[in-house]
Amino acid sequence: MSSFTDSGPSSDPRRLTNRNTNRYSVNQLYSMAAENDTDIEDDLSRAQKRLRDLKARISAQSKKNFVLERDVRYLDSRIALLIQNRMALDEQNEVQQHLEEIEPNEGAFPPERRLTQYSNLFFLLQSEPRHIASLCRLVSLSEIDTLLQTVMFTLYGNQYESREEHLLLTMFQSVLSAQFETATEFGSLLRANTPVSRMMTTYTRRGPGQSYLKSVLSDRINGLIEHRDLNLEINPLKRKYPDATDYAICSLIGGFFFLRFVNPAVVTPQAFMLVDGVPAKHPRRTLTLIAKMLQNLANKPSYAKEQYMSSLNPFVENNKARINLFLNNLCEVGDFYDTLEMDQYMALSKKDLMIHITLNELYNTHSLITQHISVLAPNDKQHLRILIEELGPAPAQVPRKENRTLDLALFSRWETPIQDITTALMAENNVTQNEILYMETKSIFVQLIRSIPHAADKRPINLSGIAEKAATSRDATLVRKGIKVKEMLRELEELKVVDPKDDYKLMQEEVAAELAHLGNMREKVLQETRSLEAVYKTICDHNNYLRGQLEQYKAYLQNVRFAADKGAAGGVGVLAYGGKERRQPKTAPQGPVRYTHAQLEKEGIIVESNVPDNRRPNIYFNISSPTPGTFIIALHYKGREKAILEMDLKIDDLLEKQKDNKHLLDLEYVQLNVPKVLALLNKIFSKKK
Repeated sequence: MSSFTDSGPSSDPRRLTNRNTNRYSVNQLYSMAAENDTDIEDDLSRAQKRLRDLKARISAQSKKNFVLERDVRYLDSRIALLIQNRMALDEQNEVQQHLEEIEPNEGAFPPERRLTQYSNLFFLLQSEPRHIASLCRLVSLSEIDTLLQTVMFTLYGNQYESREEHLLLTMFQSVLSAQFETATEFGSLLRANTPVSRMMTTYTRRGPGQSYLKSVLSDRINGLIEHRDLNLEINPLKRKYPDATDYAICSLIGGFFFLRFVNPAVVTPQAFMLVDGVPAKHPRRTLTLIAKMLQNLANKPSYAKEQYMSSLNPFVENNKARINLFLNNLCEVGDFYDTLEMDQYMALSKKDLMIHITLNELYNTHSLITQHISVLAPNDKQHLRILIEELGPAPAQVPRKENRTLDLALFSRWETPIQDITTALMAENNVTQNEILYMETKSIFVQLIRSIPHAADKRPINLSGIAEKAATSRDATLVRKGIKVKEMLRELEELKVVDPKDDYKLMQEEVAAELAHLGNMREKVLQETRSLEAVYKTICDHNNYLRGQLEQYKAYLQNVRFAADKGAAGGVGVLAYGGKERRQPKTAPQGPVRYTHAQLEKEGIIVESNVPDNRRPNIYFNISSPTPGTFIIALHYKGREKAILEMDLKIDDLLEKQKDNKHLLDLEYVQLNVPKVLALLNKIFSKKK
């Protein structure tokens, strides 16, 4: 029977015999079906539906964030040329086209026959991860991000679905095995900036990875940065990393886990939405030292180039065994191949296996496979080669505004869909018809008990009474199931599989065990939902932050082009993006707009303040824009006519600071967060006419 029957011992010989048969995997299937029974309407099913919806939103939002991060990186590289007036007009047009919004009604989907071919191709790619594994090692570094978007967030985009996750892990296993076999230097594995290391890093940026970082780091980092004046500096020496020489497994795993996953979040927690705003000066330095120490825990530390870190060596040595145990445990991945086999069976029986994919993802994957088909499928009888040859040359990438998303159904040309999954599993596992009958009967009893209030309140569970109650109810579905289960129970009696004299004791116990498992599952589902709601909020906040950055860049680009067209001199302003270009009117000075110290502090715009607490209520800021692209931030004290301090700013300077990751703007009395200042200026002065 199912593994949940381990909850209590039994001397029944049939039970021990049953458990040792090949029916275990089939019984697992019934248990999985009970866990995800969408026909049942009880507290568990409602909680599961909320959790499924939440996971789907996280998966979709993670993909949106990945695409936005790529756009921001692209603009970071182009905005520097704009600031330095080194971008030609045709390049400016190219950048603007890159940022066009997708028009839902523009562009055309491929014809039906071609869609069917793509359905076959992407089913093959998803269900046989070795093809993607090989492709990831063949593409160039410049091509990998686009491929990773398709692989991580589309092909295996359902981040919480066991089949897709297990297939993705199988793909990783294949990629890393090949990487280890061909590596010439063990110490460089997973550290060099290669398509494989980029793939691993991208995997950690999905929903589950962000959930891990938030649960492990968020509270601790927030607690640390509250101590704004706590200075834990050891020695301000500049660090230079020596070449890695440690070939130990823990060093290899720790190098990736800390260097590419944990430490970036420790050093820049604001970029991972773990904290609000940029930490103050001393906490920032403390976080950097913590990251260095974590890296030393993972490696054999060398203090030749940073002797000041040697004072932490006793801590490193005392915790070396703990960190090695932790890193070894990271490598202990349970064998999921039995579950994956069952998931694959279920996939073949599904009628709605589908991915959400953009046209450019479709065409780019097609193009990359075509380029490398001689390596991926050298034999002309291989399924991948047959599909690619039938598809012919890959279409060109469509303009951004025509890059529509389609729901692509996945199915195999060569594998017959399984109509009766139970029969298929019986054939493979030598499970008898009697055993199938027993498990189906048990499954229906679990469904009935979940559908009839208080049906299992009394123990032992009265199976005959539950069947009768269902068969005589007013609910047509319950009546049908009740009559069916009574007949099945009678058949099991005739076969001597169950005995009415002991009130079907064996089945009673196993139904009770399944119900106990489902009851425990409800609590786990609710707990997981609470945790993931926080993760979803973090991902949405990050999405808003990225969109804010994009809007600033779009506005700046629009005005650069406008100024170039009109032959305007001087700085350019923050104007609304989108809509038709219009003749620029003569602009009058805008503002001032007034903000209190408390308002800017609450919004995270003030990162550090040297103003004494008792004087802060009397401090306010006037922000104005004398000409487009120039701003004045004036710090005032109530009752005084003149400003205490004024700072002239240009949009170019602020954008350059942001591009160079210089996130602090020093106003002598306060330090401001540059990205949030940009967002505030955009909000105040980007009024649509």
